[in-house]
Amino acid sequence: MSKTLTLGFALMFSGATCLSNDFADIEHNIKPGNIVIIGETHQQPESPRFFKGLVEATIAKYQCVSIGLEIERDQQAIIDDVMAGKEPASKIKIPFPIDHAGMRWMIEQFAELKRQTPCLRVEAIDADQDRDENMANRLADFPADKPILVLLGGLHTLKKVNWTVRSGKPAVAEILANRGFSVKTYPQRWLPEKCTSDQGRISLFVSASDPEALPILNQTLMSLINAKKHRAATDVIDGLVLWKCKGEKV
Repeated sequence: MSKTLTLGFALMFSGATCLSNDFADIEHNIKPGNIVIIGETHQQPESPRFFKGLVEATIAKYQCVSIGLEIERDQQAIIDDVMAGKEPASKIKIPFPIDHAGMRWMIEQFAELKRQTPCLRVEAIDADQDRDENMANRLADFPADKPILVLLGGLHTLKKVNWTVRSGKPAVAEILANRGFSVKTYPQRWLPEKCTSDQGRISLFVSASDPEALPILNQTLMSLINAKKHRAATDVIDGLVLWKCKGEKV
């Protein structure tokens, strides 16, 4: 790996959350006027901890933050009740591919944060059809005077896709960028997919301008859809959060 890749923080589901200065690029861009989308591979335990850490860092800097989650909008009333301490996060209907203990833990943590920071907003932005278009429309309505931080599946973070099929449609990030919104996207990737039980994972920040970013983008995201490989990552994402097994090279 190049010297531009900096070692992040060790992060286990049961561990404490903190953000390293190595993620300063992401933190810098979470500010009023920007929509920052963090991508994930669903059900990975590191993702909720990482995202919660970003939320806490944003609150410390700006007090308020609007959070968008990949949950259908008809669950907003239940989410509001969870934020108010009236219901547990277990009451929220979350799609099976997305749902896991870490996601519900994260939402419960947001409820705790909201008691201390009333202007924190947690919004369900998904829909059961035309999902990317509907999620983009909902995010476009978020107040621009507060930081906007969104957690979505990694494919929704792509600001440019050269489809090889006519049925291909733009992702949330591309829709918003084409409308003139300032969109910053940082998909998380897990390489390799599995670690041994005693390894755990550590995180690395990879700028989109680093030479390592392009092969990771093409081999772990573009390969999942009917699209051409990109020649540059900078048009597509702003960076990557790479989770690697401890002791392994990437």
